[in-house]
Amino acid sequence: MRFVSFGAPGSEKPGILLDGTLVDLGAADPTLPRSVREILAQDRLGDVRALLQRAGADTAVHLPVLGTRLGPPVPDPSKIICIGLNYADHAAEQKRPLPAAPLLFAKAPSALCGAGDPILLPAGERVDVEAELAVVIGRRARHVRAIDAEQFIAGYMCFNDVSGRTAQFSDRQWFRGKSYDSFAPCGPCLVTPDEIPDPHDLGISSRVADRLLQESHTSQLVFRIPQLLEYITQGITLWPGDIVATGTPAGVGVFRDPPVFLQEGDVVSVSIEKLGTLTNPVRAAPVPTP
Repeated sequence: MRFVSFGAPGSEKPGILLDGTLVDLGAADPTLPRSVREILAQDRLGDVRALLQRAGADTAVHLPVLGTRLGPPVPDPSKIICIGLNYADHAAEQKRPLPAAPLLFAKAPSALCGAGDPILLPAGERVDVEAELAVVIGRRARHVRAIDAEQFIAGYMCFNDVSGRTAQFSDRQWFRGKSYDSFAPCGPCLVTPDEIPDPHDLGISSRVADRLLQESHTSQLVFRIPQLLEYITQGITLWPGDIVATGTPAGVGVFRDPPVFLQEGDVVSVSIEKLGTLTNPVRAAPVPTP
């Protein structure tokens, strides 16, 4: 299944992409929870699968995808956890050794935006692109063993760990530079594990306009997803809908010669095999009025 959250920012509703259309889950079954996160938390995936068997012929619950805003597949996670230096080539381009353990940092959930939403450039920032495979948690996870990790995964999606390098490097910690509004585009959909036999066998890339910046493969992850979930949940409880972004490969703009940063008018795409392409335009952030 391919879950989406569609509608105006802050008022997204759960849906499923099916045969080129969007199934409105609330219209198809009013008893379903009103968010993807709550569908996961209440363990209603079986009900959604059964509904889709009936909804195929019910045109009243099908909406056109074109012209419909697709927000973050999970607009309201309790947390976003990211992993630094998790591709060997990305560590090499920084001339840094591979970490001995996963390097965790956080992005604010308020940074989330969806497919087609603009990435907003703060004045004076050097803004960069980081293509990532994100994992969405399906049920409460604490003290997870790597061997059991698949049981806690709701699905996978494209994620762009947009980074304000000026703040990131000047602050000497990453939270502000990673958490500006609009700096966590994701989607366009959340793909359930039955459609992704091996998340470590996917091509991953990023482009700015027609320029290819990153091109790699998730087989190159230093710490694989089961290891990450085991490590994180030894001390941090993960809740349904939480997002774990697994790291970015080489090719980011800040380490190029000369560096490449986003400019107003650019269009950024993150593509992951079997998950689709996440595309966002780039705009200057609005100037606050006095």
